[in-house]
Amino acid sequence: MTAHNPVQGTLPRSNEEIAARVKAMEAILVDKGLISTDAIDHMSSVYESEVGPQLGAKIVARAWVDPEFKQRLLTDATSACREMGVGGMQGEEMVVLENTDTVHNMVVCTLCSCYPWPVLGLPPNWYKYPAYRARAVRDPRGVLAEFGYTPDPDVEIRIWDSSAELRYWVLPQRPAGTENFTEEQLADLVTRDSLIGVSVPTTPSKA
Repeated sequence: MTAHNPVQGTLPRSNEEIAARVKAMEAILVDKGLISTDAIDHMSSVYESEVGPQLGAKIVARAWVDPEFKQRLLTDATSACREMGVGGMQGEEMVVLENTDTVHNMVVCTLCSCYPWPVLGLPPNWYKYPAYRARAVRDPRGVLAEFGYTPDPDVEIRIWDSSAELRYWVLPQRPAGTENFTEEQLADLVTRDSLIGVSVPTTPSKA
């Protein structure tokens, strides 16, 4: 298993080839005057620093330390996220799924790649691949194992199918040993993959 291909058989092209295609397309759009290099740089900066899983991590950390906010998040995720200034296109209707000692939630879009962009940023390539979309439903424990997470046999695995109308993401369990952590320290433990449900937050010893 490699870092860029966590689900076996899902990588149709190398990262280098994909990057080359993106650069070529950017060059064509700029040459035709359809977009400027400044606009490309701005959008890249937005998705690197302003929109991404770091926002979801902050929301999770707040839910871990604030029970009332957590309840609002589980009741109306879209509204609760707006409290923290997070929302917009591709996140109009969101539902947050809470992991517990007995239930582990995992999100997939079986038709395409519907995904809560405002909270998680752009979807990873593997999330779009047919192999993940099919295997997440047929063999969720096998997929989780490839991501390095093996839940206990008595933990129920629930698969949620995101759509353009309703986008799911996961509230992972707070790691043990974080009782004295600040919100910022807790947010550092939350990964994008744990928000999709294919993994769990980083433990303090590995952070």
